[in-house]
Amino acid sequence: MLKDSAAALANPDYRRSPVPRYLQIAGVIRRRIEDGVWKPNEKISTLQELEAEFRVARVTVRQAVEVLQSEGLVRRIQGKGTFVSGSVEEKRWLKLDLKWHSLAGTIGANVPRFLPVTTNPPPPPIRPEDGTPAPHYRYLESVQSRRGQPYSFAKVYFDERIYALAPERFDREPTISVIATLDGLKVKRAQQSFIVGTVEPRVANLLATGIGFPTVEAHLVVEDENDVVVYVADIIYRGDCVQLDVDLLR
Repeated sequence: MLKDSAAALANPDYRRSPVPRYLQIAGVIRRRIEDGVWKPNEKISTLQELEAEFRVARVTVRQAVEVLQSEGLVRRIQGKGTFVSGSVEEKRWLKLDLKWHSLAGTIGANVPRFLPVTTNPPPPPIRPEDGTPAPHYRYLESVQSRRGQPYSFAKVYFDERIYALAPERFDREPTISVIATLDGLKVKRAQQSFIVGTVEPRVANLLATGIGFPTVEAHLVVEDENDVVVYVADIIYRGDCVQLDVDLLR
């Protein structure tokens, strides 16, 4: 039951990626479902067909399908096969707009889970061109989730002086959304850069992904009206939920 767009792969070299083979295969099948190769409630290729296409053992194909089943993308029916779920949710729901207030609003729409910090953090990653460092920074780490699914891990430094302006909000809300709406703080400059990477073991565990899973990594720097860097963050997003929209005429 292979579709034209899911034609058999010619001698795939799985060694080129640090991601386990079953996760690589799950990623391919996931993408086909998201692209509509198989429609909701439609039967996907059999385990035997997938085994032949991807040139792996049956157990590897089973593991890949089990990953998709745990995500709710497919369901297995005894004696009939594996079917796409009745409704497939838009996976790339996180639109990383390049506008300051849009970005703060997107991140602020989800409640963070703050992590205990047991070691002294390194100095904030501030470059000379970023602005003047604040005298002292408060450091925190958090995981953001949507509908119980973790999608990002953040390491954040922010000016200790602004924490006193709204301590209760900083203790329960994403820091960036507090800074964007904080009375008495005027943001003069906010700059964000992106790279595409892969996840390391600790973050893989926090984001419920495999080691080497693709990520989008953002570095965000915010300055106040006095050119003081009041916020620095490195945010790692799961690569399977992010979409970056850029208006080329803006």
